Amino acid sequence: MAFFGFPNPVNEKAARTVATGVLLLGALTLVTGWWWLTIPLALGFIGRVLAGPRLSPLGWLAMTVIGPRLGAPHFSPGPPKRFAQGIGAAFSTSAAVLALGFGQTLAAGIVLGVLLVFATLEAALGFCAGCFVFGHLMRLGVIPEETCEACADISRRRPAVEEPVTTA
Repeated sequence: MAFFGFPNPVNEKAARTVATGVLLLGALTLVTGWWWLTIPLALGFIGRVLAGPRLSPLGWLAMTVIGPRLGAPHFSPGPPKRFAQGIGAAFSTSAAVLALGFGQTLAAGIVLGVLLVFATLEAALGFCAGCFVFGHLMRLGVIPEETCEACADISRRRPAVEEPVTTA
């Protein structure tokens, strides 16, 4: 994989670990008012969009240390996860600019709070809202099917169940 690439497939356990890290850092930001923490939060998302875990300490830790210790990997397609990281980058960067650039900490808190709701869904339930949106955009034709062949091919979504052999 090229340096500026994204893993495909992605270990869901590592993705949920990253979401947990985002949740903890975002919650710490909201509780303490240390808005400077939105900078590493945003840079982590940007790094993961650009190069997967290579430019993100949290992504690297989740993929190489924590994820493998959580048992056998559970894989999902990479393009929807990259899309979700892009949404996280937009939200975290917006919160940083609002708080640090314009002093609008209430607005920044709302934006960061929305991001934390989605991080909680991923971390606790394994529901990736960005992946959900990605799928709908593919169905609408906004995102071409060749972007994620595994997403477009419905037969790849669930493991094939073998039919019982019957003799007549």
